[in-house]
Amino acid sequence: MSTTQYDAIFIGSGHNALITAAYLARAGWNVLVLEQNDRPGGLVRTEDVTLPGFHHDLYSAAHPLFVTGPAYAELGAELTARGLTYLNTDLPTGVSMADGRTAVFARDMAANFAEVERLMPGDSAALGQMLESFGPYAGDVFSLFAMDLSSPQGQKTIHKLLHAEDGKGYSDFAAMLFQTARQAVSGFRSPVTQAMLAPWVMHLGRTPDEVGSGVWVPLAVMAMAGGGMAFPQGGSEKLAQALARLITDHGGTIRTHTRAARIEVKHGKAVAVQTANGEVYTAKRAVIASVNPDQLYLQLLADADVPAPLRKQATNFRYGRGCVQIQLALNEPPAWPDARFQRIGQPHLTSGLDDCTLAVAQGVAGLLPANPTFTVDCPTNLDPTRAPAGKAILRVQILEVPCRPRGDAGGEIEVGDGTWTEELKQRFTERVLRIVQQHIPNVPDAVIGMHITSPGELARFSPNQGPGDPYGGAHDLAQSYLLRPLPGQPSHQTAVPNVYMLGAATWPGHGINGGSGYIVAQELLR
Repeated sequence: MSTTQYDAIFIGSGHNALITAAYLARAGWNVLVLEQNDRPGGLVRTEDVTLPGFHHDLYSAAHPLFVTGPAYAELGAELTARGLTYLNTDLPTGVSMADGRTAVFARDMAANFAEVERLMPGDSAALGQMLESFGPYAGDVFSLFAMDLSSPQGQKTIHKLLHAEDGKGYSDFAAMLFQTARQAVSGFRSPVTQAMLAPWVMHLGRTPDEVGSGVWVPLAVMAMAGGGMAFPQGGSEKLAQALARLITDHGGTIRTHTRAARIEVKHGKAVAVQTANGEVYTAKRAVIASVNPDQLYLQLLADADVPAPLRKQATNFRYGRGCVQIQLALNEPPAWPDARFQRIGQPHLTSGLDDCTLAVAQGVAGLLPANPTFTVDCPTNLDPTRAPAGKAILRVQILEVPCRPRGDAGGEIEVGDGTWTEELKQRFTERVLRIVQQHIPNVPDAVIGMHITSPGELARFSPNQGPGDPYGGAHDLAQSYLLRPLPGQPSHQTAVPNVYMLGAATWPGHGINGGSGYIVAQELLR
């Protein structure tokens, strides 16, 4: 066995872990990052998975919440110096309906008022009402993304949000917390506007008819208006590469192909991390784990003195449904009938909100959805370096599919024992591409290469994805906010005082937002 001392040891190298490690390394800490895969970054990964020269974001893609957050505000210049450049669009999203109707959502709110009014006279007033209702709370809500919710500051902000100003009763925001997304868009009479806005809650770990999803509709509207649909030039992994360079430039160490197996605890504090191949690294100050609570308390801290109720809660940590992503290499750009979509970020393709929620219900029941709602994005519209000249890439992201389907709502696909075999992936992709063709006529004819990522691949890539959940654990109301990661641990500090958790299992949850990385960094540097 070899033993080496570090101030802080990181288990896992998702972007949140890299953000904390970068802050600590800049502050003079000697940090070590352990990563079981071939390179750092977690789900921030870009690869030529279809054909040479076609650079696809294999998992995560756009970073709108990160570019508007405090970590990028503070580290952005240093990351830019290390190769990170963000591109953006004035049309972050939109919707293409199966009947041919389309709409776009712009960063310019005046344009959005005009667009919803075009779709249905009077609906601009509904948009104004949504923003007016959420507006007084927006500053405090967005500030929570950079706070530990259990901290004194977090508790003060939550109390302010939930209580009426006169101290009598609860606020309108408290009621919003229990709304559904369907209720949040019910003020719009246009089904196109409803279908453009409500499905975005699926990208935030909620579903449109789920209690607690409603508040995320105006939040998504304001976030996209503020942050657009920013993504790194050259691919999503440019963020991980820049963070890794920032760490190593300040003396930090990143070790890949190295799986942490155990956190050694003595006298109530973590003192070392042991790897699967028997190496031991001493942690003088902290261990930061980018893992889910089941891995932390049932594996890494299996030998530690952890309160029994907390270990039981970790046993009951739940994962959500899965995701299928289809990467397409095209011999020409997508031929959208609506020319505005040639500069759009991530539009939804759908038959409407009702069909979207029906597809979700089918996924909840363990069935492959017959007519799913999903997003597509074409990075080469803004970044031609992602494909050879004249060619294009297209990503199709289908959320809310079963991790192990037990049947097919369409009655066409044999799912076997629920394993995502190559045949099952191909059959489901054929269904999805038939829908895509209704919206983009030259797909699939323009397809010259394809790669399909199913829940099976997600599960094999990282234990944080459980059975194939891209969001690192269910985000329903019973496993959100102060109940995340666990009711007995409503913070990033664990049952072992100098062991911290970050990543999708902790507030503010999944996605490329950098929130938990920033929160843990500030806590440690204090």
